[in-house]
Amino acid sequence: MEPRMGGTTGDLRGQRWLARASLASAAAAALVLAVFAGLKTFALLGVGLLGLMVTVAAVWWIVSRRGPARYLAVLLAVAAPVWVLVTYTRARLTWVVLVSAALWLVAAAAGRAALARRRAPVGMTERPAPAFRSAVLIMNPRSGGGKVRRFALPERADALGARVVLLEESSETDVAALARKCAAEGADLLGVAGGDGTQALVAEVAAALDLPFLVIPAGTRNHFALDLGLDRDDPAKALDALRDGREVRVDLGLAGGRPFVNNVSFGAYAEVVQSPSYRDGKTRTTLGLLPELLMGQKGARLTARAGSQTFTDPQALLVSNNPYGARDIAGLGRRTRLDTGVLGCVGVRVTSAAQATGLLRGRRATGLTRATATTVIVDADQESLPVGLDGEAVRMPVPVRCEIRPGALRVLVPRHRPGGYQERPTLDWRLIGRLGLTNGS
Repeated sequence: MEPRMGGTTGDLRGQRWLARASLASAAAAALVLAVFAGLKTFALLGVGLLGLMVTVAAVWWIVSRRGPARYLAVLLAVAAPVWVLVTYTRARLTWVVLVSAALWLVAAAAGRAALARRRAPVGMTERPAPAFRSAVLIMNPRSGGGKVRRFALPERADALGARVVLLEESSETDVAALARKCAAEGADLLGVAGGDGTQALVAEVAAALDLPFLVIPAGTRNHFALDLGLDRDDPAKALDALRDGREVRVDLGLAGGRPFVNNVSFGAYAEVVQSPSYRDGKTRTTLGLLPELLMGQKGARLTARAGSQTFTDPQALLVSNNPYGARDIAGLGRRTRLDTGVLGCVGVRVTSAAQATGLLRGRRATGLTRATATTVIVDADQESLPVGLDGEAVRMPVPVRCEIRPGALRVLVPRHRPGGYQERPTLDWRLIGRLGLTNGS
């Protein structure tokens, strides 16, 4: 038997009952189809699969074509699921499919819950917060639509004894230079209320000076704060770290010598971000530029080396500070850890509707390549590249060297916070069956 990964006897009993519930629901889903659909079962499955493939292919044509072809693809994307529904309705088996699908969802949820309980919890190592006397927090009042003012962050920080520097009131426009100046004047803790780009600039200074760094999620997205387990809905809660904090050591990424806390993107996404119209109309700009980018009519031809893995001519390439979840085919989801000491690298190359449909296979998709490495070298057939650095549009000379500095950043976090991300386990029916049908450990 496979050894159990931690937990009490009660935990194991709960795992087994969840596994049994999963197996029972899966059996019931198959039984419903077999009893009420009979020989039509395979036809129903075929219709559903075909409809799904046609819908995915249509979506690919929507983002990779212009003019009449795009409009026809929109019609097809709507018509395919309607055709599936009409087919089921004419066969008078819609309720059978819905009941069976619901049972499969229950089976999957219970199975994943059983496997999640089986895994030992993994989190970043925390230690008591260091003592500090002079905390300086740099705040950007324009970030996140004015979150700094809306949540009264300057007043709350002042009440906790921190000195606040507002960017709109400072004569220093270089955020990194401002952070270095604050440290030279005696700051023994640096913090930022702003977006990820601003966070990265001050984080590099804090890492270089080995100072604690406080993240206040006052930007629009703040993926770094999210993966640290902070509450993005209430940035003021991050200030609790000043009175009841914990310290975690996390990694810091560098691309062309510039810091990033989340990711650096090349290819299609970076080209879209570079467009002057992107900020005012993201969806319109993306749909307008993607056809040329995806069909190879615009943009640089990329090559990347991540350890022993070579990425040849990817349309989009994402290098991240620690890997994103393995189930995230776009590489834009969540990271379970920020202290593994490696970069994640995801390359996407899709040139046909068949490959677009194949992305449904997730990490086994033919158009998707993954790797982890401490260094990623990105080259191109141009002298410089458009790059998305933590969502900010920049241009860098090639080759672009991306590297990671393990444990470079001492991040101060509140003791009480929502917590980090744990990826859902992949459904392993053999293991679920072993858990549910045997009594050993």
